[in-house]
Amino acid sequence: QAQLVESGGGLVQTGGSMRLSCAASGSTFSSSNMAWFRQAPGKEREFVGDISCSGGITYYPDSVKGRFTISRDNAKKTVYLQMNSLKPEDTAVYYCAADSSSCKSWARPRFSFEYDYWGQGTQVTVSS
Repeated sequence: QAQLVESGGGLVQTGGSMRLSCAASGSTFSSSNMAWFRQAPGKEREFVGDISCSGGITYYPDSVKGRFTISRDNAKKTVYLQMNSLKPEDTAVYYCAADSSSCKSWARPRFSFEYDYWGQGTQVTVSS
């Protein structure tokens, strides 16, 4: 079984930066596609980006492309989300997720049901 714990959230001003971390336990991290999702109040959970097992391939939706970067350190069993040029609309609870059945990035948006392990989430608030 895999367990994921996010950290690094908090309050930042518009235009600021923040880095989130997701620490994993278990034996499947290095063979899992990892992703970040976010959910704002009253909104559906939104795909933010994913990364292949080796970290060589990433995919981002247009809403964050060029501002957010996903990376991973398999030795530390940790995946990161670097967020720059933050906007108020980025305010949400951010979740990391693992797809233990896939080692690749599919080069397309991912759906929540495709991931079998989830963290508890960390709040990111961007003030205007």
